[in-house]
Amino acid sequence: MIRATLGLCFLLLGSPLAAETIAIVHARAIPVAGPPVEDATIILAGGHIQSVQAHGTVPSGSKVIDAAGRFVTPGLVGAATQIGISEVLSADDTTDQSVTSGPLGPAFDVQYAINSNSTLLPVARTDGLTRAMIFPGGGTTIPFSGMGAVVRLRSSGDILERPRAAMFSVIGNGTQSRAGGSRAAQWALLRNALGEARRLASAPRVTIPRDQLLGRQDAEALLPVVSGRMKLVIQANRESDIRQAIRLASDERVAVVIMGGAEAWRAATELAAAHIPVILDPQADLPQTFDSIGARLDNAALLSRAGVTIAFSVSGNGIYLSYNAGLDMREGAGIAVANGLAYAAALAAITAAPAQIWGIERAGTLAVGADADVVIWDGDPLEPSSAPIAVFVDGVQASLATRQSALRDRYAPQRAGEALPPAYR
Repeated sequence: MIRATLGLCFLLLGSPLAAETIAIVHARAIPVAGPPVEDATIILAGGHIQSVQAHGTVPSGSKVIDAAGRFVTPGLVGAATQIGISEVLSADDTTDQSVTSGPLGPAFDVQYAINSNSTLLPVARTDGLTRAMIFPGGGTTIPFSGMGAVVRLRSSGDILERPRAAMFSVIGNGTQSRAGGSRAAQWALLRNALGEARRLASAPRVTIPRDQLLGRQDAEALLPVVSGRMKLVIQANRESDIRQAIRLASDERVAVVIMGGAEAWRAATELAAAHIPVILDPQADLPQTFDSIGARLDNAALLSRAGVTIAFSVSGNGIYLSYNAGLDMREGAGIAVANGLAYAAALAAITAAPAQIWGIERAGTLAVGADADVVIWDGDPLEPSSAPIAVFVDGVQASLATRQSALRDRYAPQRAGEALPPAYR
């Protein structure tokens, strides 16, 4: 009844323009960057958060939304997803995350395939996801997958926010055969590729030597990595590979991010000292491959206590990289809390931490001046049964309607006696 009343209230408010001022009152604000603020008034204007104050004043002319003591958080940030490039895994015309032939490795760029009209984007947004890194599933130049892009889940228009936001690579996890059968070859090829990119950077007009393994397009794609302007993501789970990644970051002076990291807890101290973040699956507790024999549910807690920046993804389960991406990420955060991770750290792992990892300024927090991506929840956001009451992206209230909700409303049991639409008769 409460949700229905609030929904009617929002409908009456209409679709706010980006320029209008919105006041969310009586909120239990969770800024992430600081302690909770009870009975908070949150002011959104000009696409930014103007203030978060207990018992704050509502500016004249504001659209007022009463949160009635409910949780209000920043919009969720997906650290590594494939929404917009992968929809139905069995339908080739909806899966654009990987290439299996052709010349593209590091130069494979997912930005060109992102579908702003994917039916899974509204599903993710109605679960509070407002930003995400879209990462490639694989390229043809071992061990690289290609370049990822950051998107902002606006209700309409182009969602691409920052193309070529990170370079992705994969070590181990059954991919060794493509490098001749050994992960040692994968590491050698990765180091060689960075060396070839450095040589191109020092002499960009020189013809590429015939014995160089990378083509010019792939070598040029790595230039931002070797210059420190783009992070290199290494998808790896085995401890030995994670330690190799730490050495690579030091030897090559590149900014490394570990993704997967099932055994990262075994190198937690070294990862913290090297300032290498880990994007992990907090639900991983089974040895799905020999690379993750040491998987454990308190991985996130152990890394966080050691001082490692952590963020969450479900990279071990492909379907949830696009379908229910927000829900599964929240559920994983709750599981991490149940296994020793501090609540604040778990919430940060799906908001502020991924924003920090990907350099998305003013995202993932309710701090003054931050982007006005805000979610009002009907319960604890880390409880899977909770859901958003309202989602704001860039200060604009987004519709919570999805294709699924439209089908539900059309074919709900209480409507069984109604006449079918003409096309169904």
